[in-house]
Amino acid sequence: MAPRKRKSEAADDATAAVTTKRVTRSSARLAKSRPAAPAAELPKKKKGKVAAADHKKAEKKEESVKKTEEADNVEEQEQETADGENKKTIVIEHCTQCRSFKTSATQVKNGLEAALPSVIVLLNPDKPRKGCFEIRKEGGEKFITLLGMKRPFKPMKDLDMKKVISDIIDKIK
Repeated sequence: MAPRKRKSEAADDATAAVTTKRVTRSSARLAKSRPAAPAAELPKKKKGKVAAADHKKAEKKEESVKKTEEADNVEEQEQETADGENKKTIVIEHCTQCRSFKTSATQVKNGLEAALPSVIVLLNPDKPRKGCFEIRKEGGEKFITLLGMKRPFKPMKDLDMKKVISDIIDKIK
């Protein structure tokens, strides 16, 4: 069966001029980029090694923020000590190479703060040395010094932390 004939060519030309505007990929991009209020661009998701590096950078940023907050807290506590009672400061320096250093340090910190509320305990106020676990007064008296340890950090893991905490408390009192 043959196709139907068109009614009039003049009517088709008028509608064709209105409806048949040529759309290309570049014209579509231009139309999208012309809105009066451009929307904020979202960062593209990264894959692989680049994303891991960005994640590490974000973690380092968070750590530096925590350190500055901790330093601010220390300054506030030092001001309180100048105003009121005489508080003693204990510094725990632990290596950041392995998580076992951090767990031991936090265990000692929590034990000392619980037993002696008048004691200020600082974790790594300065950049720590590699393979180091040291507990000392801020003035210089050293309670425990383990330096230059290599994996598996046996001298530190052999310590009885409860005994260490009680010894430090006895020396402070």
